[in-house]
Amino acid sequence: MIRRTFLALTTAMALSAPVYAGSHAKDIVDTAAGAGNFTTLVAAVEAAGLVETLKGEGPFTVFAPTDAAFAALPAGTVEDLLKPENKDKLVAILTYHVVPGKVMSTDLTEGQKAATVQGGEVTITLDGGAKVNGAVISTADIEATNGVIHVIDSVILPPEG
Repeated sequence: MIRRTFLALTTAMALSAPVYAGSHAKDIVDTAAGAGNFTTLVAAVEAAGLVETLKGEGPFTVFAPTDAAFAALPAGTVEDLLKPENKDKLVAILTYHVVPGKVMSTDLTEGQKAATVQGGEVTITLDGGAKVNGAVISTADIEATNGVIHVIDSVILPPEG
């Protein structure tokens, strides 16, 4: 009897978990902050004053570099970008990682060009796995209430000028 009750409760909880999770969905910023491997990105978004924008209605597609991606930049780069006097450059780099609209991995095509919020374009390639400007999309389609996050393995930089 106890075993049957335990199994029934376990089954009921498992079936209700998706409903519970869906009712507590998070926006892009909260999703990134909760993931644990985007602390540098979240700090940069805060320093750039983009938190409210990325918590906005959207939808947005964010190609999100991991902490390891930021760590791979030349020594001192992140610290330099986080200085108040470099805010415009930081904003340009971060908004280059954002595409307006919700673009799922199934929407990506070989050679696709996508306009970024920064104003430049990124190029999607699929040969050997999905990439954006050469950065590997290691995890795709992390849905948030106001868009989607695709995890990338390097920081992509907008063209100079």
